[in-house]
Amino acid sequence: MDGPATASPVREPVLVLIGPTAVGKTALSLALAERFSCEIVGLDSMQIYRHMDIGTAKATAAERARVPHHLLDVVNPDEEYHVARYVADAIEACRQIIARGNRPLLVGGTGLYLKGLLEGLFEIPAIPDAVRASLRQRLAEEGRAVLFADLSQCDPESAERIHPNDTHRLLRALEIFQATGKSWSEHLREQQVQPALSTVLQLGLHCEREALYERINLRVEQMVAEGLLGEVEKLLAMGYDPSLKAMQSIGYRHMLQFLKGEWDWDETLFLLARDTRRYAKRQMTWFGNDLDIRWFAPTDTAPIFECVSGFLAETQGA
Repeated sequence: MDGPATASPVREPVLVLIGPTAVGKTALSLALAERFSCEIVGLDSMQIYRHMDIGTAKATAAERARVPHHLLDVVNPDEEYHVARYVADAIEACRQIIARGNRPLLVGGTGLYLKGLLEGLFEIPAIPDAVRASLRQRLAEEGRAVLFADLSQCDPESAERIHPNDTHRLLRALEIFQATGKSWSEHLREQQVQPALSTVLQLGLHCEREALYERINLRVEQMVAEGLLGEVEKLLAMGYDPSLKAMQSIGYRHMLQFLKGEWDWDETLFLLARDTRRYAKRQMTWFGNDLDIRWFAPTDTAPIFECVSGFLAETQGA
């Protein structure tokens, strides 16, 4: 992961609640926060934008009144915000929460942000296009298992921590070795990269696919009823360019297509729900590679509370 070396880690216990969009993280996060004296830190790459509330399913004013929320409304839609800045902001938010005598609870579905916190930020030289293209060609022709065997030879330490099915990190490790002549593990040691969080309990929410898809369909209906189209019209009136990265995210680009006359209303809603379902599937694929996540159904409140209580008892006393 590109970026500067991470500052000294947060050593106090931190709770993380992740899962796909619409699975039910918000309701559980509020219950967890009230039960365990937490403040919520957003783990969402879209909720950091101001003026984008409905389409990002941001916590409501009433929910924020119940529990303090952090890393919402950080930048305007036309400002750059990247994973390195998120990690720095999240560390600072966690430190302030702990200083107040509360516990940080990170909540969201942006896997890249969580990865930055748990693995640290890693600065490497640019990978030549030829190296990247060659490895992708080998992946297509020879398969993942052959490349993983190569990694086991040139960088056994990385092979130990990378799941054989994690194509992204497998390719990254091989790219680094071929481009620099040093293993990923060697670079990490030289740069003294360390995770931002050192004592973490990762809780994941999941439900049956059909149930999740129904929740997503209801979420889309709710967003539309709350005024998603009007929110996009307001952003345009404020002068934000439709081509901005933030404006091309799910929900916003769909409303833009409708406003441009590219899609009719029924087609817009159909594609919005479909693309949200596809995004949820990608989220589950990402998180499914993390063996440290403890998975629960959204309704498993009692076992989740028990899991958190046990974690806190082991680490510092509940």
